[in-house]
Amino acid sequence: VTGVCQWSGLYCQRSPEARRISWTKNCNPHGLSRSLSWKLLSSTPNFKLSSSPMTFLGGNKERIQVVSPNIEAPSLTVEFLDAWDDEYDGVIIDPESLPSSANAFASALRASLSNWKLKGKKGVWMKILIEQADLVPIAIQEGFNYHHAEPGYVMLTYWIPNEPCALPASPSHQIGIAGFVINDKREVLVVKEKCPCSCSGVWKLPTGYINKSEELFSGAIREVKEETGIDTIFLEMVAFRHAHLMAFENSDLLFVCMLKPLSYEIKIDEKEIQAAKWMPVDELLGQPFYQEDQMSKRIIKICMATSERHYSGFIAHRLISKLDGKLSFLYCNDTNNI
Repeated sequence: VTGVCQWSGLYCQRSPEARRISWTKNCNPHGLSRSLSWKLLSSTPNFKLSSSPMTFLGGNKERIQVVSPNIEAPSLTVEFLDAWDDEYDGVIIDPESLPSSANAFASALRASLSNWKLKGKKGVWMKILIEQADLVPIAIQEGFNYHHAEPGYVMLTYWIPNEPCALPASPSHQIGIAGFVINDKREVLVVKEKCPCSCSGVWKLPTGYINKSEELFSGAIREVKEETGIDTIFLEMVAFRHAHLMAFENSDLLFVCMLKPLSYEIKIDEKEIQAAKWMPVDELLGQPFYQEDQMSKRIIKICMATSERHYSGFIAHRLISKLDGKLSFLYCNDTNNI
């Protein structure tokens, strides 16, 4: 006898000389305890069953021994989700390796959460791609919450500690830009929007939202080009406005950029713009809208003061940050004397 192992509640001995399964006469499996599982093994090599008298409740019964030289006690394999640690004692699940089966996903998710709890992890981030959207309800049922969604995926989170969640909130701001372009005749480039908004029918500055990973000044140059066909270069950022409970209850940041025109012939985008033209400043501010909207009126006056050198805005300084090791822009006054 080389050792003892436990298999499904049945204790068995490993024996090097075992070759095949054999049954001794008068073997009575029904005498086994009900807590034991009984499975008949047939035509399986390297097993030998033998019996010997053994006393059970209710009388003498046979003792069954299953022996094998090559079979180790089987163990259940627990599958975990592929993930890596973040910098805040949290976990980020690999979205590319999620199980395709709903049952496999649910099992691996439960096992992973238990494992991360034992390890003292905190926040769990799980991106589910649109191709596996059927996994979202399973994750929600296990306690995950919606964080945000982008084209192609939804981001879910799970907070493990029994304390208030410290994960950052979902994106809460929209970022827009306005381009102030003035020519040598003191005429401002203005547009009329097609949308039925509060400024419908009003001559105003070209505005729009910046794209993902787009610089503020690049967004201003692009929007002016798309709406009016005018090419420009960035001079400085003169002001920004912060408003709340705007579209979809998000906050809204609008950055006003002073741009220098490189061309003057207007070609509008008829899908978005009703009209565009060069307009004298007094005519622009003389509209009833600007008489009633102190915010818009102040923005135009700041832009005019900047063009007349009475006001100085922020210019873009490209610097490298140790935070991410990349070049990015710092908007501030001229720092040559600092």
